[in-house]
Amino acid sequence: MIIGLAACECIIYDAHSLKEKRAVLLRILTRLKQKYNISVSEVDFQDVWQRTKIAIVAVSSSRISTEQELQNALRFIDSFPEIERTITDIEWL
Repeated sequence: MIIGLAACECIIYDAHSLKEKRAVLLRILTRLKQKYNISVSEVDFQDVWQRTKIAIVAVSSSRISTEQELQNALRFIDSFPEIERTITDIEWL
């Protein structure tokens, strides 16, 4: 069993309040959960309105399939014009 964790910091440029930030994040996180076999959550910068850190975890029997799932989820985040991924760290457990 391989567990992969991708932690990515992101900027939401058009968010001018926590309410606007959370609306963008809710839409992205909900679609990620629906589309991919992952767990995802905001893990840092909850009280900052233009910055966030998202953790994505995938579990499977092989590193290749776990890495594919994480990379697909990261590409999906990149497809949203309202959010920019800046720093991404991947860990294997």
